[in-house]
Amino acid sequence: MTPPNYFDAMNYAEILSEFGRPDEFVARVKALSLDELRSMQNRRFLKLMTFAWQVPFYKRLWGAKGIEAGDIRSIDDIVKLPSYSKSDLMASVEAYPPIGDFHGLDTYPKDKRPPLIFQTTSGTTGKPQPLLYGPKSREIQNLLLARLYAFQGMTNEDVIHSVYGHGPVNGGHYVRETILHWIGAQMVSGGTGVETRSINQVMLMKEFGTTGIIGFGDYIKRLSEVARELGLEPGKDIPVRFITGHMGAESHESMSAAWGGAKVYDWYGVGDTGAIAGEGPDQAGLYVQEDAQFLEILDIETGAPVPDGEAGDMVCTCLYKDDVFPIIRFNTHDVSKFLTDSSPLDLKFRRLAGFLGRSDNMVKLRGINIYPTGIGAILTEQHPELLSEYICVVDRLEGRDDMTVHVETRGAIDADVKPYQNLLKARLGVEMNVVLSAPGALAAKTQIEVRQKPIRLIDNRKAAS
Repeated sequence: MTPPNYFDAMNYAEILSEFGRPDEFVARVKALSLDELRSMQNRRFLKLMTFAWQVPFYKRLWGAKGIEAGDIRSIDDIVKLPSYSKSDLMASVEAYPPIGDFHGLDTYPKDKRPPLIFQTTSGTTGKPQPLLYGPKSREIQNLLLARLYAFQGMTNEDVIHSVYGHGPVNGGHYVRETILHWIGAQMVSGGTGVETRSINQVMLMKEFGTTGIIGFGDYIKRLSEVARELGLEPGKDIPVRFITGHMGAESHESMSAAWGGAKVYDWYGVGDTGAIAGEGPDQAGLYVQEDAQFLEILDIETGAPVPDGEAGDMVCTCLYKDDVFPIIRFNTHDVSKFLTDSSPLDLKFRRLAGFLGRSDNMVKLRGINIYPTGIGAILTEQHPELLSEYICVVDRLEGRDDMTVHVETRGAIDADVKPYQNLLKARLGVEMNVVLSAPGALAAKTQIEVRQKPIRLIDNRKAAS
């Protein structure tokens, strides 16, 4: 018998029944009671657990803690399971090359094994990690992102310019599938600055009349500066009406101003999990897609759940990934917190504050926890003369840890930096130095043109140890 192809294995009709079409997202959420949501989460979780108990990685992870299948009877028991992170997956790859033993492909008879969709992470925090998807989980992942795009106003009449990377990296392929399969907009895959030079990207936007840009905020902001260097006015010569992606250090206000008043939307996810949460038209936090993603916020040091409103590591369980690579309590080491006020749209899904930094990239500076990825937004929100390109350098001098923030400016590089230093001290609670640089001067250090996620921290203490 011939093994199933992608379309047979993904089961389109079942996906629509379980998750609906992108434009049905708001209506489905409003119709769902909290009891119905919990029941749905529990049903999907138990099905996921049945599959995961057959996967060597999980049998080893849970067995080491003395956990047996009968110990987990509902999603309420999820706290009994240990979390894991990328380092555990990479250890699996090292022990069981080339793709590790965290997949369940060997649970299928050969004539029923689904095709494997293989991508990798970008390798921002180390060696690229294999990302494994079955057709069903891949297509639901595409649908979840399409929900957010539709929620934010993307339609099939838009012209979308993507600056996500390609090659083995997941991002560019993922968003292309999402838009092609579920939105139907025209899409130009610009890629990173290495794949398509920034000048050429801007000219493609002008030529095709780009109405939406998707990607990482750092590079999207850089392209607005390139457009102006070419004599083009973003928002007029390039009719961008919205931007959606991972804003990171970019504030909505500065990004919107850079692109002529375009609407700016943030969404959050990682390569393993796909889209977890995203902003809607109310722009009042990122709505967690709780029918598909079970998200916990855990204390960075103890791993215990923190109260809503307190920051911690985002730990995700993908309730729909029960075909190839189950994801149960994956610690992203990205930091956020649940919001505690009411949804302006009266949606029952919980909301996140957004990406606040990485706990494994956190700097403890004289007793204060500092997340370098958040410093750029603090500076540019109040000082429009500063550009979004910056890098933090930490040194240990005479027994004291010091951080210097190097930031590009449109103004004079010998200008008084005390206002910037005072702002950072007021917002972060600790003194740090600020050094101004000319536009483009930090590109070699941040690698903004060649990386999907630019470098924001150089910790010389590690190099010296």
